[in-house]
Formats: sequence, C-alpha cells, structure tokens
Amino acid sequence: MRVNIIENADTKEIFAEIHCAEVTAEVKRLESHIANFGGRIKGECDREVCYVEIKDILYFESVDNKTFIYTEDKVLTAELRLYEIEKKLSERDFFRCSKSVVVNIGKIVKLKPEISRNIIATLNNGESIVISRRYVPELKRMIGAED
Repeated sequence: MRVNIIENADTKEIFAEIHCAEVTAEVKRLESHIANFGGRIKGECDREVCYVEIKDILYFESVDNKTFIYTEDKVLTAELRLYEIEKKLSERDFFRCSKSVVVNIGKIVKLKPEISRNIIATLNNGESIVISRRYVPELKRMIGAED
C-alpha cells in the first residue's frame, strides 16, 4: 500500500481518497478506520457529561435497559440505546455480536471457536466477550474470512 500526503494551503478541509482495483474487506476496514478518526460519543461518568473517542471504545453493553460504554480505563453510561449505537456505528468498525453487546472489531486480538459454535473474542485489554453463533457470519464478512 502506498500513502501520499499532499499539503496545499488552499485546502479548506482534510479529506482522504482510497484508490483500489477492488473494494475488499481490507479496503472497507481502512475506510472505517479513517471515518473513526476524530469521532466521539457522548456518555456520562461520575454524574458529568463526558466524550469518548470512538477509536478508544472496546464495546457497548446493554444491561437492565441501560447502555454502557467500555474503554480500557473507564465505564460510562451512554444516552443512546444499543440499537441506536449499532445504527450510528455500523459503517465503522463496530458490529452487534450478541443481543446485548456491540463490539469494536478493531480491538479484537484473538478469536477462539467454541463447540457451541459461538466464538470467544479476546480484546486488546485481555477481556473476553462472546460472539453469538447468530452473528458469526457477519463477523466473518467484516474481517474478510467468509467461507
């Protein structure tokens, strides 16, 4: 892959173009990483409004009708419902991996298939989450490992 940066004083905003022969899963992930750059999600921590960079989010979890945002060092309460987060971040590196979790696939470092056809995903902080067998085909599509 070749990367070119063109500096131009007349340019009013930063933009990126991806030139490719074919739109592959790798190209889609690159697009997702570029789109994630600088994006933030609003949450609440210690009764204060906080903003967290999308790239720093490990996963979102819904428990007892509350949605939580997990990063490496904190847990925040989100004002959005899980389905709203899924819709908002579906074109980025996030996907629903179970009824109650939306995970950042960019934070997954290891996948371990289970006999139940679920997959145990280990995140870069060492935490493990279950990817329900219902969502495994979507994961394979997103990472370019389709059968």
